[in-house]
Amino acid sequence: MQGLLLINKPSGITSFSAVSRVKRNAGQKRVGHTGTLDPMATGVLPVLLGRATALSSLMLDADKRYIAEIKLGLTTDTEDITGKVLSENPVEITPEKLSEALLHFTGKIRQRPPIYSALKKDGVRLYELARKGQTADIPEREIEIFSLKLLSPLNSDNCFTVEAHVSKGTYIRSLARDIGEYLGCGATLSALKRTYAAGFSIDSCVDLEKLTPENIGEFVLNEETAVKHLREIKVTKPQAVRFCNGGQLDFLRLNVKDFKENELFRVKCSDVFLGIGFADLKNNRLGIKCIINFYGVVEK
Repeated sequence: MQGLLLINKPSGITSFSAVSRVKRNAGQKRVGHTGTLDPMATGVLPVLLGRATALSSLMLDADKRYIAEIKLGLTTDTEDITGKVLSENPVEITPEKLSEALLHFTGKIRQRPPIYSALKKDGVRLYELARKGQTADIPEREIEIFSLKLLSPLNSDNCFTVEAHVSKGTYIRSLARDIGEYLGCGATLSALKRTYAAGFSIDSCVDLEKLTPENIGEFVLNEETAVKHLREIKVTKPQAVRFCNGGQLDFLRLNVKDFKENELFRVKCSDVFLGIGFADLKNNRLGIKCIINFYGVVEK
């Protein structure tokens, strides 16, 4: 079984556990997800099966949308409600001050990722250091918050809900932390739902609990769907055989103009999606990034 499966991940399990369930239902060992969701989070989790797993890195760069509930007056070590409470503080925030905070964090900003994350420091996952009680100097990095829309105002539990449209690499937990610091009362993420990722909305997803070995094939999309945002190059049958055998293709023989250095393309022969090629301007050729479906050769 090969292709793209769009999962609506439930709360309470890791993304790895979700992938394990897909493996069992699909009978496929080669399965991977794009864009980890924390155990408490729900929502869009794209999963790739078979040789389509080679496309995972191409889906990570896309922007994402979330609905996040943030609780003011509370800070935790994990920056979400599942962590150890570090402080509890009084909350005296006006609607105007909250709106000011959301506006402050809209646009290009620098963000320090959380210590409880899968990022690596000197080859070690940060969460492994955190679990041992160790600290690490985590550098800030530039992200972009395209919009922060208040969906529900601050309630009696000191919680409010926002819709966040963000760039890759953004941690909503850290956004909650920073908003709390800006307001002077601290904050933690109390609920999170990813509604859009890699070009797919939650309306396109299937609940993980609904999948069975008998019906999973009904929900698997063609792997080309995962990279529809890339330009397409049509090749002839001889070119397809050459491409799938590891041979680069001369630009002059391809009906595509305005190549950009390292630009990625969907390579197709008739209706067969062969894989991803990249523009090698130095050699004036289309190089090979990955082969997904072989044409005219036997896979080894």
